[in-house]
Amino acid sequence: MGVCPLCNGLREVQIFCENCGDRMDDQGKVMDYYGNYSPYMDIDSLKKIDGYETSLKNGECPHLMLCPSCRSERVVLIKE
Repeated sequence: MGVCPLCNGLREVQIFCENCGDRMDDQGKVMDYYGNYSPYMDIDSLKKIDGYETSLKNGECPHLMLCPSCRSERVVLIKE
């Protein structure tokens, strides 16, 4: 299991909205939104069913980004 630099506060990323160009806000791991207990489950187990084929194999953490201006959402794979 790798260490996600965003989840652990080791770095920040600047992702810009494809619609309006504003800087997007990190909303955390996509898996945290799967259900009430998903934030407490094993991350690697969730990566097997997260819908991102390379996340487990390539050590990537899918993060949900949200644009504060136009409310557009985007998933970005962060290298662990």
